Amino acid sequence: MAITETPVPGPAGLPLLGSMLDLRSDSLATYLRAHRAYGDVVRLTAGPPGLRVQLYGVFSAEGAQHVLATESANFRKDNTFYQEIRESFGNGLLTSQDDDYLRQRRLVQPLFTRRRVDGYAGAVTAEVAAMTRKWRTAPGDTVDVVDEMTRLTLRAVARVLFGVDVDEAVGVVERCFPVIGAYVMRRGYSPLNVPREWPTPGNRRAAAATDELYAVCDRIVEERRARGADATGEDLLTLLAQAGSDEDGSLDASEIRDQVLVFLLAGHETTATSLAFALHLLARHPEQQERARAEAARVLAGRTPSAADLEALPYLTMVLKETMRLYPAGPVIGRRAVDATVIDGHAIPAGANVIVAPWVTHRHPRYWDDPERFDPERFTPAREQERPRYAWFPFGGGPRACIGRHFSMLESVLALAMIVQEYEVTAVDRTVPVSAGITLRATGPARCALRPR
Repeated sequence: MAITETPVPGPAGLPLLGSMLDLRSDSLATYLRAHRAYGDVVRLTAGPPGLRVQLYGVFSAEGAQHVLATESANFRKDNTFYQEIRESFGNGLLTSQDDDYLRQRRLVQPLFTRRRVDGYAGAVTAEVAAMTRKWRTAPGDTVDVVDEMTRLTLRAVARVLFGVDVDEAVGVVERCFPVIGAYVMRRGYSPLNVPREWPTPGNRRAAAATDELYAVCDRIVEERRARGADATGEDLLTLLAQAGSDEDGSLDASEIRDQVLVFLLAGHETTATSLAFALHLLARHPEQQERARAEAARVLAGRTPSAADLEALPYLTMVLKETMRLYPAGPVIGRRAVDATVIDGHAIPAGANVIVAPWVTHRHPRYWDDPERFDPERFTPAREQERPRYAWFPFGGGPRACIGRHFSMLESVLALAMIVQEYEVTAVDRTVPVSAGITLRATGPARCALRPR
């Protein structure tokens, strides 16, 4: 392919460190500023001389499609950030590549069919019901919706994964995930890291958390594998232990643990972000909240929803989609280019670190009028058809799109329907600061006052 020699523009940054400090202090704001100032393809330089990194930001819908779908084979998960996730959380679907990924996807895909996922609705609604009952005694009739949704989605995904072994697994994940996540982020954004084996305080804390997390997963996995063909459970762990084919064989104990860890990581933090910010946005927009409540009341009439109700709740689905536009749980997606290519008329060299950013593309004025405004009506079927496919991509895209998309939407819509049926919510904290970790995370409280209906 002939490369168009169009220089990629970008900020010069500081003489010695480039844009490193801006990226460390607020990477999401840095990408937005770069897009506004330099356009749809931007080059950022970060790090001191000798350790400097060139980062290419691709912010148009067409560019995102190029990276994630059209030339997906040319953009691999070979960057430092994914390597750190791989070393901490294992080589599951999120991080594996090539033949490993294809084999894992073939083995795991049957566990995520629509029919199978719909069968998990009862586990989700049981956890939501327990949470809303507990809210009746919330101190001051106020809860932090980020904390509450994180706990809810962790319990829900743990119930789906482990069945009866929920409480022990939840306690370990709550203790260990924050320690490991912070460690991964710190190493992922550092230009130079000491080996993990060195006995530094940070390495030792992360190793202890990882050992505890692996131990509980390995114990539960071993119990399920020991049951073998006699296992009759419908939880994902039992199904993973039974998964196999003549072509791909089966998953061994360490492979099952890697998938479990990825499902725990991706299956609760992402959905928690969507649910928490959906509630907070509705708490700040009473008209939209009342419309969502009216839909839930009309469809459910006070009963507990099931998977069969999902299609009958289009406005609540639109609320979730608009929330994921404004607060995509995966705000930045990184890749490394294998070969040189051209994106939006700009040359991307071989070996380049490339990011696509739902956080930026979801605010692109070419696709979104008044992009900071909360407007679920953007997601009527007619208006969705008017936009490019990758103007909205909170679940990624192409062959590496999130396998759990239907589960996340099912859990989110059913949970939101149950909550707005039972409570009116009002925002105590009008704004909630966020930052980009492994997933999008709130860095301040998101308190809402509750009024039982």
